[in-house]
Amino acid sequence: MRDLTPDLAGQVGQRLDARLDAGPGAPLAVALSGGGDSLALTLLAAEWARRRDRPLLVLTVDHGLNPASVAWTRACADTAGRIGAQFQALQWRGPHPSSGLPAAARRARHALLAEAARTAGARVILMGHTADDVAEAARMRRSGSTTPSPREWSPSPAWPEGRGIFLLRPLLETRREALRAWLAARGETWIDDPANADPRFARSRARAGLAMAGDPDTPHPEPAGEGGLLAAQVRQTDFGLALDRAAFRRADLPEALRVAGAACLSVAGTSRPPRAAALRALRDQLTGDSAVQASLAGAEVLARDGQILWGRTAGEMARSGARDLVLAAGETGVFDGRFEVDADGPVTVTRLAGRIARLASTSRARLAAVPPAFRGGLPAVERRDGVHLAGAPGSGVRLRPLALGRLAAACGAVRSESGLTG
Repeated sequence: MRDLTPDLAGQVGQRLDARLDAGPGAPLAVALSGGGDSLALTLLAAEWARRRDRPLLVLTVDHGLNPASVAWTRACADTAGRIGAQFQALQWRGPHPSSGLPAAARRARHALLAEAARTAGARVILMGHTADDVAEAARMRRSGSTTPSPREWSPSPAWPEGRGIFLLRPLLETRREALRAWLAARGETWIDDPANADPRFARSRARAGLAMAGDPDTPHPEPAGEGGLLAAQVRQTDFGLALDRAAFRRADLPEALRVAGAACLSVAGTSRPPRAAALRALRDQLTGDSAVQASLAGAEVLARDGQILWGRTAGEMARSGARDLVLAAGETGVFDGRFEVDADGPVTVTRLAGRIARLASTSRARLAAVPPAFRGGLPAVERRDGVHLAGAPGSGVRLRPLALGRLAAACGAVRSESGLTG
């Protein structure tokens, strides 16, 4: 083995210092499965947190896929106890799919971790991915998978649970073998999940293939996308996002694709990004001179009068099965993945489509500034005195649009914990 990483604490500490707030403050969360990678990270994070006077929250997800998982969770709780960290066990409940189990488990895990972190006031979750995970993802892509390479710093993929939550992976340039050597030198033991060797799963096959190949060069982790000038020029609107079309034309291809894709995802409020071929076709349309009206990944895109507008139509909401948001007094929820809503009293937030004729006078002026295509998709509240746009005077709710913040996170504009808000 080429590198046993003798100063692992120093190297990880540098990466944490570069991304995290140094002083006392919000808890720092770490995902612990009990395996060697996450155990090493948890112990290293505990050392850093003690030096920086930051509380550490250890989160363990029980997927319920192995009879030993209850014992594994207890072992994780014991680890948290001996390092003086808070601990929370999370459980994936409900039916598990018969196919696509690893992907479903991954989605559930990220959602559970994000919700728990937010409830505790943590904004960053440490994840124990290593250089071997980078190599496995690359091998899976060569076999036809769309598995992305893990990045050191990235927004949580869970939406809307992961809004405002970032993942930090400080071990991406460290080999799994080095971590186990580091643990063994300290007398630590770890859990080996047999699912990691199950040939039914693509990652297990990739891991086995790399083991048979010996000790290949490990690909460098993908860098986080740079913020760039284009993403900084996108504006939040009442209905979604807007951008000067001339600025979009001037952008290079990678940046234009990144911003266009992130804008579609952000205004659609979903977690499934546009397909690469469809996104490339949209970019080509938007850099032309003709007016554009296109639908992509749940978003409606208009280009006219020198502007590109991204929004959500009532038709797109219906196709994606968007639901009303029912809140009790004092509750906060997310409507259609696009707006965070605080309720003053019991309320149901729904789409405006079919209710425009009953719109209260206090909301009509705001509606006039919205392109007709996007009006039906706006969030609305029905009250005794008529229908109100959510967030307008008399609606009984406060509204926070999420699209621009999500786009900024996706495009790499948030570089550290200090850049996070809320």
